[in-house]
Amino acid sequence: MMNRLISSFLLIFGLIFSVCSQEWKPAKVAVMTTWGEKIDPAHVLEEYPRPQMQRNDWINLNGIWEFTRGTYGDTYNEKRVFDKSILVPFPVESALSGVMEVDAKNDDKNYWYRRTFTVPKNYKGKELLLHLGAVDWLCEVYVNGKSVGTHEGGYDAFSFNITPYLQKTAQQELVIKVFDSQWAGGQPHGKQSLNPNGIWYTPVTGIWQTVWLEPVAKTHLSDFLIVPDIDNEQMKITLMPNALSDDMSAVIRVLADKKEVTKMKVSSFGEELQIPVKNPRLWSPESPFLYDVEIELQKDGKTVDIVKSYAGMRKIALERKDGKPCIYLNNKPLFQYGVLDQGWWPDGLYTAPSDEALEYDVKMVKEMGFNMIRKHVKVEPARWYYHCDKLGMLVWQDIPNATTNTQRNDWVETNFVREAHNIMNCLKNTPSIITWVAFNEGWGQYDRKDIEDKREAYTRMAVKKVQEKSNGRLVNAASGWFDYEIGDMIDKHHYPLPAVYDNPVNQRAVVCGEYGGINLKIDNHIWAGSEVNYTTVNSAEDLKRLFIEYAGKVEELKKQEGLCAAVYTQITDVESEINGLITYV
Repeated sequence: MMNRLISSFLLIFGLIFSVCSQEWKPAKVAVMTTWGEKIDPAHVLEEYPRPQMQRNDWINLNGIWEFTRGTYGDTYNEKRVFDKSILVPFPVESALSGVMEVDAKNDDKNYWYRRTFTVPKNYKGKELLLHLGAVDWLCEVYVNGKSVGTHEGGYDAFSFNITPYLQKTAQQELVIKVFDSQWAGGQPHGKQSLNPNGIWYTPVTGIWQTVWLEPVAKTHLSDFLIVPDIDNEQMKITLMPNALSDDMSAVIRVLADKKEVTKMKVSSFGEELQIPVKNPRLWSPESPFLYDVEIELQKDGKTVDIVKSYAGMRKIALERKDGKPCIYLNNKPLFQYGVLDQGWWPDGLYTAPSDEALEYDVKMVKEMGFNMIRKHVKVEPARWYYHCDKLGMLVWQDIPNATTNTQRNDWVETNFVREAHNIMNCLKNTPSIITWVAFNEGWGQYDRKDIEDKREAYTRMAVKKVQEKSNGRLVNAASGWFDYEIGDMIDKHHYPLPAVYDNPVNQRAVVCGEYGGINLKIDNHIWAGSEVNYTTVNSAEDLKRLFIEYAGKVEELKKQEGLCAAVYTQITDVESEINGLITYV
């Protein structure tokens, strides 16, 4: 506790930060959330960023950084002039970044971020890890002028051990270079567009999740996997330390309501361990019970690392009911009534202005009576999934789509699988995620006619790779169309009324991955741009009436066609789409 207080003291009094004097103010935007209006640049997203792997000590590097635009191919230059400031972790194009630069020529520039920090004295003798929640897309990290490493991928968390690059001087310099080619590069980008309009939105470049420092022992836990097994009343846990030695062991504790239910000492690492959980309390939308999990790493019998996590005991499976495939949760059929969530914010774009804002959306979905969210071609910060876990919200997680309409398709295929695996690895322990969605409406699936001959082979390969990392979850191979009778679902998109495909093979669950999209204009809540129009109403009462009518059709499909899940478009308006159940602000 004292270490945490020391870190907080340094943080508050500016000994950690060196750029607080930089001028910053949000850029003007058509609409801004109430959370964005209240943002304090000295206190940005201060909650612990990794809820499923917590340690006591950490330093939040969010806040005002120095910033400038460079030219593609730039290298580090200690004399570089940083002529702007930016509020991290809001993307360059967002109003809350203070920059709001949207430039279609994304292939000819780098962005450079800079700040300094001080290492607290009580960190002496420890390794210092630099964590970045997500950076879109290619970034290189420099500490005190030395390149620490690079990372490619806009949706997965990564870290570097920066200990060898620290100097004895009080202040340490941190510089981050970012390059993002958007669609031209062929990397996963979701619904970002250099020409935002209709269903395509403002692009995102740069740091868009929390940047933070964490002290660890030389020997520490790097990662772990928890797979619930309710049928055998156990958790299957795999521990992955940063290094192995004969004198290492670990103690795993499982707690329910702060009372220990299991304690086991183990000496096997990188192998699956069966940790008993007798008479487990199951996780479900109605009762989202979470067990606390504590892992204590020991070396020569002495504790060197303690990590706190949590787990939900739940099982998702495809079974048969009345002769048809049916999705079961915890060995019981469960109809999933979901809503599409694209995760865009008018002021922060990919980045919510606060943790309260993240939680608010999940709470609203729950209060409206839905039990599932389809997170649409975007990945959220770990805390969003934490709120889903705590509140009992099932999640279908889309893999953000790439672009196969390029000259680099061999690289695009390989990179899509690599980034998909990285995303899945970051989210592997999340109880609320029950389905991975590999492709959506053919995007990144060779949807152009002159290359469609490659589609089936690529789809089968990519879906197989997703299934290999599914960790017991279902896989929706192709939400919308271009279906090849693979995966666990046959998924139709149909607007405005829900509908389903015929299912003659009868081996996969019938779902409707998108329907609805009822437009309702609300004055002073409109984003500029052309509207997407499936159907339009003129009042909230008309929207309610039509929504209920569509819900009746969902019930009809459940009874007649064995429909297992339906996803309404969508929870909020998004830029020029005004078909949300909630306005954009």
